[in-house]
Amino acid sequence: MKLNNLKPAAGSTHSRRRIGRGPGSGLGGTSTRGHKGAKARSGYKRKIGFEGGQMPLQRRVPKAGFKNINHKEYFAVNLSTLQKLADEKNLTKIGLEELQAAHLTNGKELVKVLGNGELKAKLEVEAHAFSKSAEEAIKAVGGNTTII
Repeated sequence: MKLNNLKPAAGSTHSRRRIGRGPGSGLGGTSTRGHKGAKARSGYKRKIGFEGGQMPLQRRVPKAGFKNINHKEYFAVNLSTLQKLADEKNLTKIGLEELQAAHLTNGKELVKVLGNGELKAKLEVEAHAFSKSAEEAIKAVGGNTTII
């Protein structure tokens, strides 16, 4: 056996059908497209989701739920993070600029302070929103909260 005399197994390969090459080929005339209809025409392209006129799946299935147009997405910052930031940078006032400088926010997102963790330092905190527990914890150590 040599590379120059290798052949595929008998019956494993087929020559492709050459359609539209005259009536003598047996595949002329309509060229396997049938008579008339959109699929017989040139330029036909089936729409995505088209099911032959049957009501398509995306229209059969009912809509569910709703999207609240007034929903605001907040970036959460915990009290433990504020305490850590105050210790590292020796801060008494923490606002959006300080959070952005510490690479906690990108400056575009709304910030909400949450009450997870412990706060020991007296801080003045500026944010878009505060949870009740966070606000109470900040005021308990003599700090102040400001809603932007």
